[in-house]
Amino acid sequence: MAMQPHLLVDEGDLNDIALIPGDPGRVDRIAAQCDSSEVVAENREYKVVNAEYDGVPLTICSTGIGCPSATIALEEMHAVGVETVIRVGTIGALQQDIEIGDMIVATGAAKDEGTTRRYEKDTYPAVPDYDVLSALVDSAESNDEDVHVGPIASDDAFYAETDEYVEAWEEANILAVEMEAAAVFSVARRKGMRSGAICTVDGNLVKGTQKGTDTEDDELPEKAKNNVERAIRITLDAVVSLS
Repeated sequence: MAMQPHLLVDEGDLNDIALIPGDPGRVDRIAAQCDSSEVVAENREYKVVNAEYDGVPLTICSTGIGCPSATIALEEMHAVGVETVIRVGTIGALQQDIEIGDMIVATGAAKDEGTTRRYEKDTYPAVPDYDVLSALVDSAESNDEDVHVGPIASDDAFYAETDEYVEAWEEANILAVEMEAAAVFSVARRKGMRSGAICTVDGNLVKGTQKGTDTEDDELPEKAKNNVERAIRITLDAVVSLS
């Protein structure tokens, strides 16, 4: 098998379970909570690290922003033998009672993006694997953490989310919106992989506190940054139960 052109990995280089944040910087934050870690490859938006947590080997791979780059990562991870992927990301809330720093475990993702349309009809569901979903919820409970559990939306156009879009999502009781989960869930299902997603809220579109509106030099508010660490811990403990 030829080396994968974007992740720069070959068969056998990665572990069965991969955590897939969007931000390459978050790869390092996840690795810091592991018992050991080693950089495998770095190219473009993709940083790939192998690590071990509580005796379980895992891979951490950033996907960049949006469904197209996330799908490239997923396709190439599948090609080299990865079996389970868990998105560890950030998300914008769409309900009044969801606060910055809250955590959301997705039960499904509305396909408001274009990548999955190249794979299948919009009527095909974008849903996580039940075992991964359950492991994330159980891990949160074991860590005495509250998480919102429900449907989210995946959208391609960060700066084109109009008031009308936000109102429609809110009325439909969609919890929050991000940019990758629909493709992760859909492509993983088609490839026979397990998938899931836990995301930390970095703003609330209904309240007008979108990402960047109340920060100075950093992308994320301080509470969101702190709670990303808690989401990472929940995910790593879920990995142990899934191994």
